[in-house]
Amino acid sequence: MAGIGPAGAGIGAGQLSHPCIAMHKTREVLRLAVGAKIAQREVSAALGISKGSVANIVRRAEAAGIGWPLPDDLDDVGLEARLFPPTVPTGTLRPVPDWSEIHRELSKKGVTLSLLWEEYRSAEPDGLGYSWFCELYRDWSRRVDVVMRQNHKAGEKLFSDFAGDTIPIYRPHTTEVAFEAKLFVAAMGISARVFAEAMAAEGLEDWIKGHADCFADMGAVPWICVPDNPKAVTTKADRYEPTLNRTFEEMAEHYGTCIMPARVRKPRDYPEDSVIPSRGCQVRSPAVIGSDSSG
Repeated sequence: MAGIGPAGAGIGAGQLSHPCIAMHKTREVLRLAVGAKIAQREVSAALGISKGSVANIVRRAEAAGIGWPLPDDLDDVGLEARLFPPTVPTGTLRPVPDWSEIHRELSKKGVTLSLLWEEYRSAEPDGLGYSWFCELYRDWSRRVDVVMRQNHKAGEKLFSDFAGDTIPIYRPHTTEVAFEAKLFVAAMGISARVFAEAMAAEGLEDWIKGHADCFADMGAVPWICVPDNPKAVTTKADRYEPTLNRTFEEMAEHYGTCIMPARVRKPRDYPEDSVIPSRGCQVRSPAVIGSDSSG
């Protein structure tokens, strides 16, 4: 068995208690996990933070007597002070194992996490305890490429994308094409109910308008929206934790939903054509500039 050594970084005894998470995301954790009672696993995936961080925020909120909605006079500074009061540093940095090596070793016959932890502690006597070792490995393992079936719940997820070919927009009473419109498509995960709208472009305004019009058309708002990681929506494309455009986040907060972009180059994160059709979308008639239809 290969030696399980530290990956180079260290973790302090109390370091997980105060993750570097923006306070607006902390508020989102409280809104979704405490207010809406969404499973912590789903909140973790939606906000791009670890499940341990979500659980820690919820646990600290309960200990501090904080519920949802928050008091109007509780600003970010006050919320942070109540959730993360100053503490006296305890312990020293603890070496973290190479989780990819742990993962590879676990694929071998007869190898268990307990066995790997014992090997790790023999090399690092002051290292992580067994429960913390297992928790950190589970957090890491959720990020590896695992194929699993997507099980949808009614009203839970709305998938959206600009899909299919462009649509020619004609000038009135002519055959002249003014421009090629983009087709915004959104669909519910379990019912596959589809909403489609022609847009002039694929910018941030179009993504926001498409979702707002979809919510109005369906007469409801899903718990989670899953856009296909567009550049207009994500300011930083990351394989696991993309950074969302703040304006798009504010749109989600306004409607009481949350955004969980699909990972870049991970088509299994996204439904097949049965949910977001990339071809064969029916358009009633070609759009004409100046017609009664708004497009």
